[in-house]
Amino acid sequence: MDADSMVMRVRVSGRVQGVSFRVWTRDRARRLGLNGWVRNEDDGSVMALIAGDETAVSSMLKDFWNGPPGASVDAVDVETAWPETVPDGFEITV
Repeated sequence: MDADSMVMRVRVSGRVQGVSFRVWTRDRARRLGLNGWVRNEDDGSVMALIAGDETAVSSMLKDFWNGPPGASVDAVDVETAWPETVPDGFEITV
């Protein structure tokens, strides 16, 4: 990864399941050129791993607060992750 790259693990809480949040995240991440994945968690949150240049990652982190229509985001918790855990492309996982 480049020196300007970031890898973040993000947990989005609120009404984020059943509103196409994963599809919205995948599509938005791909448009921004990010790598990673997104999945639903058993506790009702959505977890994502996003990696890319600092500008794109920052934009995605801001976008998580809005989400798709129908979503109601209560919290976006972010932590740094290890670059070797990042897949190529961006996918929805289980």
